[in-house]
Amino acid sequence: MIRSEAFAYLSKLHKTRDQLTPAELQPGFSFEGRRVALIHPRRTICKPSQMRELLSIKTGFPIVDAKIWYDAPRAAHANLYAADITIDCTLKRGDSDAGQGELLHDSIRSRMPIVYFLAASPRRYQAIFPAYVMEWDAAARRAKLAFGFSGRNELILSENTADRRVALEAVKRRLYQASFREAVITAYKGRCAISGLAEPLLLDVAHITANDDVAPGRPVVTNVIPLSKTLHAAFDSHLIGIDTSLRVHVSDRQMRKKETPITQALERLNYGRPHLPGRRVDRPDQDRLATRFEDFLAASSMSTAGVPLSAVSA
Repeated sequence: MIRSEAFAYLSKLHKTRDQLTPAELQPGFSFEGRRVALIHPRRTICKPSQMRELLSIKTGFPIVDAKIWYDAPRAAHANLYAADITIDCTLKRGDSDAGQGELLHDSIRSRMPIVYFLAASPRRYQAIFPAYVMEWDAAARRAKLAFGFSGRNELILSENTADRRVALEAVKRRLYQASFREAVITAYKGRCAISGLAEPLLLDVAHITANDDVAPGRPVVTNVIPLSKTLHAAFDSHLIGIDTSLRVHVSDRQMRKKETPITQALERLNYGRPHLPGRRVDRPDQDRLATRFEDFLAASSMSTAGVPLSAVSA
């Protein structure tokens, strides 16, 4: 019952948070009036005092040879992206004493589902469950984990290797999306590129041109900008555009509308300059901006001629 409550609690947290911080995880959750720990403050693995078996494994963000963590995201998670059915999880030194090893062996024997707190970026975690400990190598301090499907009612690990492979691919996609989003938000210092709104929970990652990077782990930061949800919709609908000189444009169609709060808000943005990353290497790609701005101008001319914007998108 405690394990199921932990899964439900983490699912609820992820509905409002893309990633979870240690500060959000450390308080744990309440079960029958008592606090239950989700993570151990110092160790990789966690067994709450109320439980007989392991509840979670938490790993840190892999160290890469780069000053900015998102400059080498694929290198950081290369082993996971290269995995086929199971992944390797190395415990910190000090975690591999006899008691910890026995907990891992118990998880192998029972096939009890656990939570794998996967570090998608420094001190930012994705709660992946159900995960299962398959092997434990005490000498190497390495555990092998397999994954199930979080959307299913049953939490039994499939014996079908194809199912396990599909479940791992879902973990890879989730890692890619989380690390990609965090990279963009970090590059723009947590602000909307156009309005300056400084609340990451209210920001979307908007592509400038169609995402042609299908290989996980290689996000193209220069093809995306963080936008508030309203401005993301306006950008995708060609109601706003950004030219190659980095000026914001509001469509004539929108500017001609009777004054409304949203029209007034957009009008204040017209011909403004977006908030850009401090590093030039992170700034929007000029060629992609040019392509997107041509679409914006085409949409504006069609709307002036009475052609629905949906026809442009089609």
